[in-house]
Amino acid sequence: MTVSIPENLAGVGAAIRASALRCGRAADSVHLIAVSKTQPASSIRTAFTAGQRQFGENYLQEALDKMAQLQDLPLTWHFIGPIQSNKTRAVASHFDWVHTVDRVKIAQRLSEQRDPAQGPLNVLLQVNVSGEDSKSGVRLDELPVLAHAVASLPNLKLRGLMAIPAPESDQTKQRAAFHGLAEAARALRQAGLADCSELSMGMSQDYPAAIAEGATFVRIGTDIFGARH
Repeated sequence: MTVSIPENLAGVGAAIRASALRCGRAADSVHLIAVSKTQPASSIRTAFTAGQRQFGENYLQEALDKMAQLQDLPLTWHFIGPIQSNKTRAVASHFDWVHTVDRVKIAQRLSEQRDPAQGPLNVLLQVNVSGEDSKSGVRLDELPVLAHAVASLPNLKLRGLMAIPAPESDQTKQRAAFHGLAEAARALRQAGLADCSELSMGMSQDYPAAIAEGATFVRIGTDIFGARH
């Protein structure tokens, strides 16, 4: 079956706006990141033509290849994959946002390798809200120390938190995990980190619950582009 990226984008966008309105939020308070990993540059170009501007990539080399093909477009690029130390220079120089900072060492390297002329790199701290040993992310009890360390770095701007909770079909349990992340961000703001207001949480299977708990970014791929290549 042929995938219509413009139709899918319109449907996802309408669903996000409806979810926000149901929660008493402004329809435009949640931003869609189109997760374009494994998708060709041509699909991103199609999505751009349909009005999408923000794209999320997990794999660095794949992302760099696509950026080169799409450099004529004014896109906002989000890095949403795990960050290895040997990849920080390219991430720092090519992306607008990084959602997966979970160690001081990585943050320091990103700051050192970001050209000040580009302006600060927007970063989110990935939090392991489900306590899974297999998941990346800082533990909630370790978050304040990491947050204050990252906020002090000169070429980074700490913007908020990100999480990928354990898969859960029950919306009440989904909301509980997202609520924990929202509360953690609130505590950081009360501790003086006023800009820590963005919440990157929610994917295709759970974004309504994430929006109900305050998500400002949702990350959706398959519902837009179809099955991964």
